[in-house]
Amino acid sequence: MRMFRALKNILVAAGILALLAALFLFAGRSAPRADAEWGMNFSEKHAKNLGLDPREVYSAFLDDLGVRKFKIAVHWDLLEPERGRFEWTGTDWQMSEAAKRGAEILPVIGLKVPRWPECHLPAWAAELGVAEREEALREFMRVFVERYRENPSVSAWQVENEPFFSFGECPARQEGFLEREMELVRAADPGRPIVISDTGEYSLWWRAARLGDAVGTTLYRRVWFKQLGIYASYPWPPVFYARRAWLVDKLFGKEVWDVELQAEPWGPVLYYDLPLEEQEKSMTLEQFRKNVDFARRTGFREHYFWGGEWWYWMKEKQGEDAYWQEAKSIFRGE
Repeated sequence: MRMFRALKNILVAAGILALLAALFLFAGRSAPRADAEWGMNFSEKHAKNLGLDPREVYSAFLDDLGVRKFKIAVHWDLLEPERGRFEWTGTDWQMSEAAKRGAEILPVIGLKVPRWPECHLPAWAAELGVAEREEALREFMRVFVERYRENPSVSAWQVENEPFFSFGECPARQEGFLEREMELVRAADPGRPIVISDTGEYSLWWRAARLGDAVGTTLYRRVWFKQLGIYASYPWPPVFYARRAWLVDKLFGKEVWDVELQAEPWGPVLYYDLPLEEQEKSMTLEQFRKNVDFARRTGFREHYFWGGEWWYWMKEKQGEDAYWQEAKSIFRGE
């Protein structure tokens, strides 16, 4: 009898797993969403690291590509190089140029924000204890939100970048740091929504949905897997993303945005130091197009490309403008 119950439990568990697999992985091919909206990630620091003029790149996004939605990485070390001394020039200019053209900006604020090493800690803050460092970070976030909350271009705030995903070189954090940061942002600007992001490949997004007004996710297709030492593509079909977004909507009433759509190489080292032939192992024009088609089929309304600075670098520094021209067609709806 005991063996029979154990067998029954195994069969029930196998049935549930088969049902979940059918729902999330094998539920059919979804049609591309015709009204998808396209945006761009932008990092002033990343543009500089590529040897580019950040203003030149940003202006090209606005005026040549016609980008009207940005997710901007707010790097603490860049904006507060000394405690209490702020360098607003670059961000002021980005906000102003966006406002002139009616573009929207989603700033990402916190300790962990886009671009390696993820946690962009000022040298002075690295010397502080955990509690004092968290206090200094929240003060920076408060000053930032209060400075830009009157800017009509700011559409929402993203607090931290994938805070539940242990990726990057980051120091210890206090328990409950994310909730305290969100409380601060809500108090400083109660009228705008807060986005909480999570990995697109390894999460159901429920923790992010419980906290945020909207959920941001990533969408990567072909990358270097450090643990295996190979390039490989994720096996998930578009419906895997669509079904999870459906659950988030039904359970939490929240929308899921694709805030990081892979459109640049991902290799064993940062591509500043990666030969072009190695870059092509994870990103080609064909792969770019496949990623865009895949994104359309997830059903998400908003997608923010991850890699625009690289397109510009390829065009200006390598004489290859195919990615730039492909992106221009997408933003123009061609």
